[in-house]
Amino acid sequence: MEDIKEEEKEAVKGDVRVEDIQVMVADPSHEKYVDTILETISEAAKVRGTGIAKRTHEYLATKMREAKAVIALHGDEFAGFSYIETWGNKQYVTTSGLIVHPKFRGLHLAKRIKDMTFTLARIRWPKAKIFSLTSGAAVMQMNSQLGYKPVTFADLTDDEAFWRGCEGCVNVDVLHRTGRKYCICTGMLFDPTEHLPAKIPEEVLERIREIDSHKE
Repeated sequence: MEDIKEEEKEAVKGDVRVEDIQVMVADPSHEKYVDTILETISEAAKVRGTGIAKRTHEYLATKMREAKAVIALHGDEFAGFSYIETWGNKQYVTTSGLIVHPKFRGLHLAKRIKDMTFTLARIRWPKAKIFSLTSGAAVMQMNSQLGYKPVTFADLTDDEAFWRGCEGCVNVDVLHRTGRKYCICTGMLFDPTEHLPAKIPEEVLERIREIDSHKE
């Protein structure tokens, strides 16, 4: 879990206080929230009228098992989520699927989740470039605060596995018509620096090291 900045501690919505929401690296015990996460992402896309890459239950569950996801909980209630993935032989990393449940919006929660996924990506793959494809103004602002810069799609990974993830988006025809040069989303890229906006507990770092050691 992470530290909460003083200005964020003042946020209250109804009977929910920001300090009562825990943001943490997800583990296998959180798989029970996957269907709720997928439903929340789907409903948010409908409300915004924008596209989103569709993910399966098993895909998100695997991210939790591999310590590649961040979840926010208010007690036992789902509040928010995001995950990370590597591309191009770990030369690139994406932080994706950022979602906050409507009940918990307005509490600076998206920023806390974004900070945690960004830190997780930087710790696990410190030399990788981190990129984002988004059509959301709030995410663009958070990316900019972390040091991301707008770039052309040519500056992003050429890993076909990543681009296949766009096939489930309602706007994929735009991507196809432009020869994958641009789409509704804006491409943003972060080149590595030493700035880490959130802390990850040592026990989580140890779990990550154990997971990675089994893959080598």
